Amino acid sequence: MKTILIERATVLVTMDPQRREIPDGSVLVVDNVISKVDTSANIRAWIAQDPALRTPQSVIDARGCVVLPGFVNGHHHMFQTLTRTMGTGQGRGLFDWLKLLYPVWACLDPEAIQVSSSLALCELVLSGATTVADHLYLFPNGIRLEDEIMSAAKLGVRFHPTRGSMSLGQSKGGLPPDSVVEKESDILRDCQDVITRFHDPRDYSMVRVGVAPCSPFSVTADLMRDSALLARSYEKVGLHTHLAETLDEHRFCMQSVGKSPMAYAESLGWLGDDVWFAHMVHPAKEDISLLAQTGSGVCHCPSSNMILASGIAPVRAMRDEGVKVGLGVDGSASNDGNQMLGEVRQAALLQRVGWPGFESRADRMSAREALELATLGGASILQRDDIGCLMPSKAADIIAFRIDDIEHAGALSDPVAALVTCSPTKAWLSMINGRVIVDQGVLSGIDIGSLVNQHNLISQSLLRKAGLS
Repeated sequence: MKTILIERATVLVTMDPQRREIPDGSVLVVDNVISKVDTSANIRAWIAQDPALRTPQSVIDARGCVVLPGFVNGHHHMFQTLTRTMGTGQGRGLFDWLKLLYPVWACLDPEAIQVSSSLALCELVLSGATTVADHLYLFPNGIRLEDEIMSAAKLGVRFHPTRGSMSLGQSKGGLPPDSVVEKESDILRDCQDVITRFHDPRDYSMVRVGVAPCSPFSVTADLMRDSALLARSYEKVGLHTHLAETLDEHRFCMQSVGKSPMAYAESLGWLGDDVWFAHMVHPAKEDISLLAQTGSGVCHCPSSNMILASGIAPVRAMRDEGVKVGLGVDGSASNDGNQMLGEVRQAALLQRVGWPGFESRADRMSAREALELATLGGASILQRDDIGCLMPSKAADIIAFRIDDIEHAGALSDPVAALVTCSPTKAWLSMINGRVIVDQGVLSGIDIGSLVNQHNLISQSLLRKAGLS
């Protein structure tokens, strides 16, 4: 049995049902589970009652820090770190951006997935992410989902890989070129294989697999139905897809199936507490009610929606209606970053700006509610009740950010809000499943410089193969 005490935090943010924030807070971890959460004085007094049994083997002094539950990144495409800035600086919308990048991504191989996943995960962990859901939907040149599962296991990240897919190529009326689509029988066979080999539905699980047909414009209705049937034949296998991201998607659905994206999803059985949609930028009012009634989740990706000019998702309206909403950085090439704390800040700011038909209002999204999206919200869309808050019996996924640095000078009147309203910084501490991954801002056992060099060489090779360099 290993015990670790994180103590003397300036503020400890629990995200428990009472949303307690504990000044001079401490959290005691036993193995991979939280044992006690209280003031430092109370936990030290409890330890003193039986020091032979309760004295921790390791103590982390968190003075000058805000300690929180680890962030949950609910939607990502980690391979896209290889193609950052392609098209984003030119002002392309989603469909034009995808058409530019599909031929480049067709040149991906297993090494590219392994290295890009490793780099993206390192950047995410350094920004506070402890749980990551990724959507890998391209499988050319021998790529397998385990290529990124291995990267997550090596770093120690709690991982929700989703086996994505595209089956509707341009010759059949879809958006992607035929060169990057797969046969639906092969897709379903591989989905079943990775679920059988890697999915773990138990509490504190480090890997849970999801099934994730890519989008209404890249898969058939048959694949959507069959994917749902397959996922629901297993315990806690989630269903994930992009939906209602752009007006182009809305027009595509109306022209091809005569339904709005949400109506199309409903007709295919794609609603329920095992479903979470990325984006949901353009839901109708009745769509929001339907999401709430069915327990379906939404992953908000503000930076990606802004860069690709997709629009502003009505997160305030969804939250008020009772929709489960989490937060994601989305693909690194439609965001050009893997910064979870930065995404928390962007979510708060974007909701304050408002969306068409609504006036700008500074009280539309508080700093604490934005942090809740990244913790409890992310846990809810991934069907996890063992992460997202700091309470006894929850997984020991714990992060800390310094607030005694230059970025937060003068912000001590509200150090919790300062994490969101001030410039995003790197995590000072990250513990995942009871293991310290980031110690004083440094990733354990990772040579970041070598990883970046390797990643850039692969990125350049990818562009050469695609004839763009």
